[in-house]
Amino acid sequence: MDIAVEKTTFSGKIKAYMVFTKFRLSALVVVSALSGYLFVGGTWGIEILYLLVGGMLVTAASNGSNQIWERDLDKLMKRTEGRPIPQGHMSVNEAIVVVIVCLIAGTALLYLLNLYTAILGVFSYVSYVFIYTPMKRVSPWAVFVGAIPGALPPMIGAIAHINAFGLVPGVLFFVQFTWQFPHFWAIAWVAYDDYKAGGFSLLPSKSGKSKNSAFQIVVYSLALIPFSLLPWLMDMTGNISLILASALGAVFFFYAFRLLQTCDDKDARKLMFASFFYLPIIQFVYVFDAVDEVILKYLGG
Repeated sequence: MDIAVEKTTFSGKIKAYMVFTKFRLSALVVVSALSGYLFVGGTWGIEILYLLVGGMLVTAASNGSNQIWERDLDKLMKRTEGRPIPQGHMSVNEAIVVVIVCLIAGTALLYLLNLYTAILGVFSYVSYVFIYTPMKRVSPWAVFVGAIPGALPPMIGAIAHINAFGLVPGVLFFVQFTWQFPHFWAIAWVAYDDYKAGGFSLLPSKSGKSKNSAFQIVVYSLALIPFSLLPWLMDMTGNISLILASALGAVFFFYAFRLLQTCDDKDARKLMFASFFYLPIIQFVYVFDAVDEVILKYLGG
């Protein structure tokens, strides 16, 4: 379809907005927040609507701001050249308006839950857009910075219900924080050439797709196993989470170790897809295996 026609159709505009806000990614993020909310005893009601819609809108604002910031770089990479701004389906001014509306509306919904949740939502947006995004072209340490807002959703979900910081939200944050590294490095490996065309170097080693980078991916994948057992070690969950978290961690580590052996894009892609499945599965294993009495003890209830 011609670009000029695409821009004037309703379906074309909706599609452009969904790509601009990375709708599917935003949906996955709020699923993570939902797991944290349910883990600490959150119940079904209007609060879940505030959390899911508010979280999705703030995430959409972050994704959109990233595309505004990198609009000239997106033209250089095959995986991003079809985004709305490079293709002319959306002007920069229109994109800014969409971001502002999403950020304000999303933050307002999170504030209806409590102030801490709204603050974390804004902090996630600011750290992702104004620290992580420009840092991506400067240093591989950007992955560490980006892992912070990337790990906040389950913490935000927990605090949305308990209205306080504490050990339980911290544990949920830490598990997802550790997962971020092998997850993102697998993506950076698969998209290495595309990232390089845009001036990004995000693998942990300057040597790029090398044994050194693969070794660091293995180290974090191995560390994820004991860290994922923290809820069980602290008696927040039962033996089901011990068994399933260990099994999931072993499978995840296997794919990482296989990448170390081959340094092949095919194995990096397998690890990437394994990471997509790993996180929601283990988070809802925690939810269904939660020991309510113990969690209440940690929450001071």
